[in-house]
Amino acid sequence: MTLRLIAGAGPTGSATAQILADAGDRVRLVSRRGAGPDHPLIERVRADASDPGQLTEVAEGAATIFNCVMPPYDQWADLWPPLATSLLQTAERVRADYVMLGNAYAYGDVPVMTEITPIEPSSVKGRVKAKMWTDALAAQEAGRVRVTEVRASDYLGAAAGSVFNFTVTQQVLRGQPVLYPAPVDVPHAWTAVGDVGRALATIGLDDRAFGRAWHVPSVAVWSVRDLTERLAKLTGSPVPDVRGMSYEDLVEAGANDAILQELVEIFYLDAKPIVFDTTLTEETFALTTSSLDDVLLDTAAVPPPT
Repeated sequence: MTLRLIAGAGPTGSATAQILADAGDRVRLVSRRGAGPDHPLIERVRADASDPGQLTEVAEGAATIFNCVMPPYDQWADLWPPLATSLLQTAERVRADYVMLGNAYAYGDVPVMTEITPIEPSSVKGRVKAKMWTDALAAQEAGRVRVTEVRASDYLGAAAGSVFNFTVTQQVLRGQPVLYPAPVDVPHAWTAVGDVGRALATIGLDDRAFGRAWHVPSVAVWSVRDLTERLAKLTGSPVPDVRGMSYEDLVEAGANDAILQELVEIFYLDAKPIVFDTTLTEETFALTTSSLDDVLLDTAAVPPPT
C-alpha cells in the first residue's frame, strides 16, 4: 500500500487526501492542528511543515509529497519561502515525487494563461509563487527530485477560503447586499475545491506530469454577478444588490484592511477578461469538472474558516 504525504489540511488538502484514501493509498495528512477527514487510511499528524527536520521525519516512506499549504494571505512573503524550502528539501531527502498546488499569480498580467505561458510575475505574491516553482524545477533539472505544479483559479466549494466565499456567499444567505472587491460583470474562471483534489490525485501519480505545470479544469467561466444570482436561486434567497469596487475604491478600502490591501496588486486578474486555458490538462488526463450547481450548494452549506 503506497504512502502519500499531504502538507496542508484545508479544503484542497483534505479533498486530495479523501480521494487518494478512497483509491486505496495510505495518506499522512500534516498540519499544525492535526486536522483532516476521518478515514481509516488517513493518518492526521500535527507537525510544522516549515521545519525540514520535523517534516522529513514524518515523510519517511512517502512516494509522493503534495504541497497544499496555505499560509495567511497577508503573510505570504514571510511565510512561504521557509515552507517551500522545507517541502522541497524533504522531497529530495526521502526521494519522493513533489506535487505543488499553485495558482495564476506567477504568470503576471497577460490576457491568456496556458500551461506553457512564461512565468513573468507582476506582483509580490506572484514573485513568491514564481520562485517556488523555479526553485523546484531547478531541483528536477539537477536530478534531485521529480516535480510538477497543478494551478487553479479562484475557488468555489465547501469551506473554500476564497474572495467569493468571504464576500458573497454568506451575504446571499443572509439577504444582505454584496460588495465585491473587483468588477462584478467580468467573466472569470472558477475552480471547484473537489476538482482540485481530483486533479492533484490524478496528475501527481502520472509519470507524464513531471517537469512542467498543469491547470485544473474550470467549473465555470462566469461573472461574479451571474454566480451570485445563480447561488441566490439555488438557495431560495432573494437576489441581492451586487456592487463591485474600482481600483481606486479597493486602494482606499485596503488602507484599513490588511487582506483587501493584499488584493490591490492582483486587481488585474478581475478587472478584465482573462483566459485561463485548461485544454491541454483536460486532454492529457481526461479530467472533467463537477456540476456548478452542486459546487455552489456545497459552497453555501459550509462557510469559510474565520
